[in-house]
This record gives sequence, C-alpha cells and structure tokens, in this order.
Amino acid sequence: MMLASRTGLQGLADRILVERAVDNDAAAFTELIRRHSSLMRAYVYRIVGSMSDTDDVVQEAFVIAWRQLPTLRDATAVKAWLMRIAGREALAFVGRRPADAELDERLGKAATQGQPEQTAIRNAQLAALSNALDKLKEDQRRCWLLREIAECSYAEIADQMEISESTVRGLLSRARASIAIEMEGWR
Repeated sequence: MMLASRTGLQGLADRILVERAVDNDAAAFTELIRRHSSLMRAYVYRIVGSMSDTDDVVQEAFVIAWRQLPTLRDATAVKAWLMRIAGREALAFVGRRPADAELDERLGKAATQGQPEQTAIRNAQLAALSNALDKLKEDQRRCWLLREIAECSYAEIADQMEISESTVRGLLSRARASIAIEMEGWR
C-alpha cells in the first residue's frame, strides 16, 4: 500500500505536492525531498566542501523548508525556493566555520579507490576547478553553481539571486570565461 501511494506521488507536479505538504502530508514533502535533494546536495557541497557538512546543511534546509512551506507564494517555484534556502544555510554554515577548516578538510580527504594515476589526475582537475571557482566573484560563483551544478534555469537563478535574467547571463558569461582561462592547462 505504501509503495502504491509513493508511486502515485511520483507522477504529481511539484505544485500539487507543495499544496498537499502544506496540508501536513508528510509523504508529499518526502517526495519533494526525493526530487530535489540531489541538486541541493551538489550545490551545498560546492559551498561547504565536505560531504558530512553537506548532509547536515541540506537536512537543516529541509527542516526550515517544512516549517516555512506555508509562506511559499508560488508553489511551481519550489525548486528555486529550496535552492535559495539551501544556499543561505550553506553560506551561514561557512560563515560560522573557522577559516582553516576548509583547507583541513581538503588535506584530510582519503584517496578514492581506483587506478592511482587516474585518481591523481581527477583530483588535480577537481582541485584546479575548485581553485578557479574560488577566484570568481561571489555572485559569479553562485550563478555558475546554480546553473551548472543545480541545473537551474536563468529565470530560477534570477529569482533566487534577486537579479534580472540579463544580469544572470552576464555573470555566467564572465564566470565561464574566467574558468576557461584558469582551466586552459586541462584542455
């Protein structure tokens, strides 16, 4: 019976799930979490840099979303709304963390399994991309992450960042150009 109701929720639009969740339908909210958590996790991970911290931040974002769900004005924009909450929580988390914690996390990561040479190359590429992203202005980095990692539309990014779509396009263009220059050695 539970599987049938879950399957039935999978076909529903976000707007309907939001309406049901506002009426305290926990299964509908669980379906929203299932749909959007992977994007939120990818976005938050890029900000906080640690999987365990990412899990904590995303969980807190969902708790906040559950509490604030009745205040959501446009139920069709729930994805952008969730991303905005996750972004705010991630930035707040980073603001509370000691400055050297990110470096300690990077240095303390265990090597992943696989071919050592491939792992080393992949890690070097990821480090180069991370450094390129770190060199971007905050609004450019946020815009790039929302587009490339969270896969948000220009309209969703504009809404989340409270800027125009043309500004989003400009920020993305500058971010991509800067990243291309920084990553030139990896082509």
